[in-house]
Amino acid sequence: MTRTGGQPDGAAATEAESQPDGIGQSEGSRPDHVVDVKDLVKRYKEVVALDHFDLSIDKGEIFGLLGPNGSGKTTAINCILQLLTYSRGEIKLWGEPMSPTRYDLKRRIGLVPQQVAVLPELSVTENIDYFCSLYVDDKARRRRLVGEAIEFTGLERFAKFRPKKLSGGLVRRLNIACGIAHQPSLILFDEPTVAVDPQSRNAILEGIRRLGAEGATVVYTSHYMEEVEQLCTRIMIMDAGRAVAVGTNAELKSMVGIGERIRVELDFPDDAVLAAVRALPHTQHASLSGQTLKVACAPGARNLADVVEALDRADVSYGRVFSEPPTLNDVFLELTGAELRD
Repeated sequence: MTRTGGQPDGAAATEAESQPDGIGQSEGSRPDHVVDVKDLVKRYKEVVALDHFDLSIDKGEIFGLLGPNGSGKTTAINCILQLLTYSRGEIKLWGEPMSPTRYDLKRRIGLVPQQVAVLPELSVTENIDYFCSLYVDDKARRRRLVGEAIEFTGLERFAKFRPKKLSGGLVRRLNIACGIAHQPSLILFDEPTVAVDPQSRNAILEGIRRLGAEGATVVYTSHYMEEVEQLCTRIMIMDAGRAVAVGTNAELKSMVGIGERIRVELDFPDDAVLAAVRALPHTQHASLSGQTLKVACAPGARNLADVVEALDRADVSYGRVFSEPPTLNDVFLELTGAELRD
């Protein structure tokens, strides 16, 4: 699927295509920013859903938006799309103020919602054509775009099927095709891989990587931390309506001082071994569970070597040794807590 940057049809398309991103933008905007949100506040009576929330996303990023249930992710997206009013704040897209009537900007946005939004009485092709027609009037161009969306999502063999004849993974891919057929420049994915098999999940993630490689800016929300870790160029973790951390995967891990987790299978564990490992400079926590020594480390280049050397000095006999690097899930729990959320 060859993307053209998601320009709208007609006069709006002519104007957009004649100017690169950054031309004609409001004073103070960044030409490389697709999304700029500043000091956004959204209240539901006494509940503050967004608390002076800021967000900036650069052109071409695959930006991960994470947070516990109720953290404000969906509210932030709906405010950006102007589906919700808000108490205060400023939202700009491509340097232009966003409002409910900025249809020129809305034409450049694609949304793939968590809840599948396809029409059961229409075929795959008809569904994609219907949603594409909301943005593209020209039938010949729309026919080409629909064909490209079908090819991009691998739905060629199912073009005449209705949704009830498709598997869960295929329906998710149809949902994506409906959201991207008009070739938007900014695409928002809300939990696109919920309840799909590993093969479909892999196909969806690979498709999103391709969209990014072809120039789209992507906002990606998910509760699957490993997906965000593998996919996103930059990540924001939200909680209580605020951004608590923003950065690359590596930057987030460095913020919270989490190193690797080391496990060693000991032949004869004892308290002396535990004391020797706890004395190491980067040991944050060490414990024995049966015959397994578990060590949580602060970031350090020689943590594994230090643990093994400590065991050798203590003349301890051991078997297998495992070292697990910190994960985004570790960072998420460190920043937002491990308690259950409603």
